[in-house]
Amino acid sequence: MTRNSGLRGGSAENGWLTLGEASTTLGVTPNTLRRWADRGQIPSFVTPGGHRRFLVTAVQSLVPTARTRRPALATMGASPDGMARAYRRARPFGLTDEHAGWISRLSDAERSRFREQGTRLVGDLLAHLDAERAEAADLLTSAERHAGEYGAEAARLGASLSDTVEGFLRFRKPFVDELAVVARRRRLDTNEATILLADAELALDRLLVALMVGHGAGGNMA
Repeated sequence: MTRNSGLRGGSAENGWLTLGEASTTLGVTPNTLRRWADRGQIPSFVTPGGHRRFLVTAVQSLVPTARTRRPALATMGASPDGMARAYRRARPFGLTDEHAGWISRLSDAERSRFREQGTRLVGDLLAHLDAERAEAADLLTSAERHAGEYGAEAARLGASLSDTVEGFLRFRKPFVDELAVVARRRRLDTNEATILLADAELALDRLLVALMVGHGAGGNMA
């Protein structure tokens, strides 16, 4: 049943609702509302004629307030650290991964710098997904710049374009999967979850293009 927050006419004008009016407002069946009243979950009284009445203010307090925007990803657990844990669980660069050859040749300092760039890129992307529309465009532009720098650094360190793209795609899946897990765990409604994942996919497409352009520029400078 659909909740209806508008209380019009009938007994609502005297501060009380009938069982039918209250159940329609809350989007539940009359039997469910009776059980709530019997358990003391909502105040009510029974008229001399045997009919239940519910206080308007009590019913209104149970009507969910419409959410203007979804909660911030960081408050739902989708932080850069949380994404890093998701990456480790997915093991994007396993010991037997043939595409990890260039990674294995990096020094500890180079690997550390590369990880820092990746963490910054994840932070950019999460901030973009959380931002209001006006700010989101600027944040995505910043993320694209960092993706280009990431691609250029990969080229400088000897990664081929195919290896660089392969690495990005292997990180992309855990990122999107983790967003889906967070959306499900935090019980985002279908519309919120769909918009979140669609926005993430679109942003990742743009970052991939920026990564490839950056790799080309880095390769030309090498």
